[in-house]
Amino acid sequence: MYTPSLSDFPTFCLDRLISTCFGTPSTDLNYCVLIDLENASELVDLQFMKNDSYSVQKTAYSLFYEQLISSSKSTLRVKKCDFLAFNKTGGSNLDPEDELYDVEGNILSFENDIPRYDIVLAITDYSLTAPLTALAKKHNFRGATLHGVNEIILNSGLSIDYNFVSKQAESFRQVLDLADGFTLNFECLGKTFTLTIECNKQVAQKSHGLCPEGKPDVANLPAGEVYFVPTGADGSFPFRFSDGTLAEMHIKDGAIFRSDLLKGDEALVSARNQQLHDDPATGVIGELGFGTQLLPFSGKDIQDEKIFGTCHVATGRSDHLGGDLVPELFASKHNASHDDILFAPPKTPEIDVVSVVLHKNGSSQNLFESYEPTNFLTDLLGEHYPVTTLLG
Repeated sequence: MYTPSLSDFPTFCLDRLISTCFGTPSTDLNYCVLIDLENASELVDLQFMKNDSYSVQKTAYSLFYEQLISSSKSTLRVKKCDFLAFNKTGGSNLDPEDELYDVEGNILSFENDIPRYDIVLAITDYSLTAPLTALAKKHNFRGATLHGVNEIILNSGLSIDYNFVSKQAESFRQVLDLADGFTLNFECLGKTFTLTIECNKQVAQKSHGLCPEGKPDVANLPAGEVYFVPTGADGSFPFRFSDGTLAEMHIKDGAIFRSDLLKGDEALVSARNQQLHDDPATGVIGELGFGTQLLPFSGKDIQDEKIFGTCHVATGRSDHLGGDLVPELFASKHNASHDDILFAPPKTPEIDVVSVVLHKNGSSQNLFESYEPTNFLTDLLGEHYPVTTLLG
């Protein structure tokens, strides 16, 4: 799989990113930069800046907040910009506690105070996409989630021309649109696995980074993805835990119901089986996604799942994607996460996605073979692939 180097990209520019993704403001706007901390009170007097474990949050302060409040960013029409923190949720897309802190130590409300802003930038360790999207659509504001941002992401995935990314994603979306379903064939440790995903001719959706004025929504940045909320799934697939343990996930009627150890720590597999037993909603397949961009691998799923050739499935809540699995349907609110399972050579080196097969209009075609696009796919995509266009 070809991935470009950082030298292929311009340096990060906040003014350029925001004006591209949100458009040129027609009026002065209220901005908010939102971070998560182990204890939100660490924001008071910027105590967190002394903690080496808060690299993402320090980036939020120095590269986003300080630049937004500087006079040189007048093109963004910044009326005011606040810097707020909440307690870490401990999981991807979990609903946060309502309590917020500002730098002076004032205690605010997530539900009541966040809607006062026109644009909210959530720069966090754990993804806030699902809860922030729900709040934005309820209260009519716009925003972006940039969890896990690092130097590679800043100078590649956040330095792209998102007008082109949108066109690129739309080209791929049209190929996949109204699919009957997909078959993903895997190989791991000499064993083969097959996962079938049903889509029932649904309209394919795209995450493309553009969040225009007048439309309440939250962009997930870096963007560049085409995705479905599956209507069904069956079969099995190999799964890699963070420590390298490998397991086979068995799926029936759209949900993982059991995992079997392939190699590594059996305790991890047993714990996952217990969770599936106690809270079956954690096994529901809530997404199938495909990356659309040529980007360098960053070590963070927020960017790596957007790379052309990779694919991912996700378990858990799907309401932010148009699905109907909401937090209230979980046995515990602490399990109501949306967890991406990314298949990409640097992250899952033991797992080969041998083929991704599209089923549509009574025919079946290979889209990818071992993470590389087939001639069938590249011929259909035409001028938007395999190159990308950068902002100067």
